[in-house]
Amino acid sequence: MTTFLGMPATAPRGVGNLRGDQTFPEAAHDALGNDQMRRNLRHATTTIRGKSGKVIGELPDWQRLRDAGSAIKADVMARLPFLLEQLEQNVTAAGGIVHWAADANEANAIVTRLVKETGSDRVIKVKSMATQEIGLNEALEEAGIAPVETDLAELIVQLGHDKPSHILVPAIHRNRSEIREIFLREMPGVDPALTDDPPVLAAAARRYLRETFLSTTVAVSGANFAIADTGTLAVVESEGNGRMCLTLPDTLITVMGIEKVLPTWQDLEVFLQLLPRASTGERMNPYTTMWTGVTPGDGPQNFHLILLDNGRSAVLADEAGRSALHCIRCSACLNVCPVYERTGGHAYGSVYPGPIGAILSPQLTGIEDNASLPYASSLCGACFDACPVKIDIPSILVHLRNEVPHPRGERAAMKAAARIMDRPRLYASAQRAAKLARIAGRRGRGLPPPLTGWTASRDLPEMPSQTFRDWWAAR
Repeated sequence: MTTFLGMPATAPRGVGNLRGDQTFPEAAHDALGNDQMRRNLRHATTTIRGKSGKVIGELPDWQRLRDAGSAIKADVMARLPFLLEQLEQNVTAAGGIVHWAADANEANAIVTRLVKETGSDRVIKVKSMATQEIGLNEALEEAGIAPVETDLAELIVQLGHDKPSHILVPAIHRNRSEIREIFLREMPGVDPALTDDPPVLAAAARRYLRETFLSTTVAVSGANFAIADTGTLAVVESEGNGRMCLTLPDTLITVMGIEKVLPTWQDLEVFLQLLPRASTGERMNPYTTMWTGVTPGDGPQNFHLILLDNGRSAVLADEAGRSALHCIRCSACLNVCPVYERTGGHAYGSVYPGPIGAILSPQLTGIEDNASLPYASSLCGACFDACPVKIDIPSILVHLRNEVPHPRGERAAMKAAARIMDRPRLYASAQRAAKLARIAGRRGRGLPPPLTGWTASRDLPEMPSQTFRDWWAAR
């Protein structure tokens, strides 16, 4: 075993989908030029916000549920080693096999080996952020194993040779006309007369997947929750494809981030109320599938659980940032974020976009590899208000901004500013001198380099004609 909880290591480079090729400002600049994507996002997020707000408003104890969810998650983080060992013991007692993966490389190697041992060259997959995070599909394909996504949105992304752009709705950046074109181009046996009517598109996907469900002997899933005191795993979904994957194959391999564990069934009750309302605006999930180990003659006869770290211990080690691990992947923060709505998920460069991605990805990879993400926010606080487990995302963003390596010139400027502000007379003189900035023009375009680099993405406030000190002295 190479995993030791509490000895932090960040997610390795060169594998998985946590790092982008561009900084957020560069990628966002490109994304803002895609008018169609922005229209798709605006329509989708507005619709989800409306549905979610309506069903949340039906619960008089919503804020108490949020408090309970936050408290449970804090307790889990405080007792994580014990709970994981308890989960392993109970999964094993129920006939499952538990594997520990320190990072993406180990997890991919374990899954690949387990699939090869079955003799299968194809797997069906339940929608899973963890497997996207580690780049499992790419690892399987490199080993000659074909992964087939069965979630409709994930299937659209896979057939379109695309990347997900939303935690819950990976193809949110596509409209139905674009989906039709993808199906016509990539889906075997599709009707050439296919229309872009949503039920018709869903029926085409159903026909394509049905044979795969019935003929594939290995499935790979993630897990929304795991119950430590029983060894039970749970997946919640909207389409039923997950239940097909979790019940039909002979072998089931589940890749789960170590933060997904819960102590008891009673704790699960809280999250089964929070998650559907915050995510899809439903009172309950259409499909909630739970299984405990192996039951002879019923469901998969071989069950493997892979407990994935991949930087999570590093997040746990940061007292100010560890509550990012409370996330239940509901995407509520994305649906209210003005930045995400305009740039989309691809601009974040990580499988985790939006406000939660801006705090989770830098901690999983190390702040240096995602230094621009903590700045992908206006700090408006809408994400905190929407989060069903009350993650204080704005405070963590500020914390991570302090951890970002700043350029030498910026450090020198801040040091000089601190020196001036610490000396009242010098500060008063600087205020009087600052009036000259009134000639700098709109947005500071009149400032000389390198100050123009600072004002390129910030409005330079117009200096008042009179300082507060002068105003006070005159009265």
